[in-house]
Amino acid sequence: MIYTCTMNPAIDLFVSTDKYDPSVVNRTSEEDIQPNGKGVNISFILKMLDINNIALGFSGGFTGTFIEEALEKKGIETQFVHVKGTTRINVFTHVKSENTEYKLVNRGPLINSKQINKLMSYISCLNEEDVLFVSGSNPRGVTDEAILEIARLSNENKFKFVLDTSSKVVLESLKYKPYCIKPNDEELAKWFNKSTLSNEELIYYGKKLVDSGAQMVLLSLGEKGCLLFTSGKTLFVNAPKGKVINTACSGDTLLGTFIGLLRKGIVIEDALKEAVAAGSSTAFSPGLTDYTDVEELKKQMEA
Repeated sequence: MIYTCTMNPAIDLFVSTDKYDPSVVNRTSEEDIQPNGKGVNISFILKMLDINNIALGFSGGFTGTFIEEALEKKGIETQFVHVKGTTRINVFTHVKSENTEYKLVNRGPLINSKQINKLMSYISCLNEEDVLFVSGSNPRGVTDEAILEIARLSNENKFKFVLDTSSKVVLESLKYKPYCIKPNDEELAKWFNKSTLSNEELIYYGKKLVDSGAQMVLLSLGEKGCLLFTSGKTLFVNAPKGKVINTACSGDTLLGTFIGLLRKGIVIEDALKEAVAAGSSTAFSPGLTDYTDVEELKKQMEA
């Protein structure tokens, strides 16, 4: 079974407005409300690929209930730990006159040690037949030690661990040989105390992550495309061109599609190309891709 874990899920409110001026009422021209959080997005993506999965994480209040019900309506089983407080609401505003996106991301509820231990008890039951995605930021009360414990459990119990977080804990987790990590170029630079990375440095540090223990490194380069590093291969796929509407879920689509297709037996080169096209499709959409334009986008790509 595939599991996704979103420790700090959210409801994302996407709005568009012609202008965004201070101290006045800015009326929206478009709005959309979506259950979100990196692991939640991956659950939806996997289900669109006809891959059953179970969503884990923390859920609080009416907003948490909304997310769980949205997953269950799509046929995705949920095993969230229920907490006090309210799962967060984030706001993404697209200002048409500026062609700019503003992002307001809230903190989320406070998680206590008992609730963390309950989540760990779920994860400790996974075995070599399973895949676990852990994606996104930690909520208040959850430290990077929890991520390291999950990495340790993956190594001990032999389940495939897929990690997507901006924290430097990724570097510490490499000793447990995660199945896949997914930094973007900015995160990779920050991990190695650089402001930016040249193309040569991107390749150098991507390979360094593999040498340090990662089985695969999926390095997102935004509008440039994606690099994939394994012990035996370095692959690059360019991204197709289009009008960017929402970048919030593109990386989740990339990662979910890539790992999902590998799980279905698709060869790694084809899985990477499909994943980059799907991630771009999400960036060109107000929400997650529905995959209808992926084949057309692939015509712009070279692998």
